[in-house]
Amino acid sequence: MPVTWPAKVVTVSESVSQGTREDKSGEALSAALGDHGFVVVERRTTTDGVAPVTGVLSELSASFAGLIVTTGGTGFSPTDLTPEATRGVIEREAPGLAEAMRAVSPLGRLSRGVAGSVGQCLILNVPGSPKGAVESIEAVIDVLPHALELLTGGRPH
Repeated sequence: MPVTWPAKVVTVSESVSQGTREDKSGEALSAALGDHGFVVVERRTTTDGVAPVTGVLSELSASFAGLIVTTGGTGFSPTDLTPEATRGVIEREAPGLAEAMRAVSPLGRLSRGVAGSVGQCLILNVPGSPKGAVESIEAVIDVLPHALELLTGGRPH
């Protein structure tokens, strides 16, 4: 019986956090994760910026064994600071995951998203568009259970 991994989704968006826009990327990402056997145990929204994103990621990753995916804030806008915030939380980067997510589409090359681990938690940054978020997570979804098993002390080799 395969292990079911918990996941948390964080939407980084001024307009979503203020309630002026629907969280379509968080919804699409949660559905895609569920389709691949992850159980989304929490969803959050936060405003753009290093401090708000760092705060949410630090809180959500504390004593958590599972996957956290942020959607939004990975582009070139002056307020797109999700990668910088993520680097302030993770202990080790996983550049292969970020590279695989960027390679999935031509617009993926514009993503500055990072991936990495803190404790037993894997954090991934994906774009804020629903299509980009789902394409990015599907580019790496097949290896995520293996990565999480390793992070939580398993020895699957």
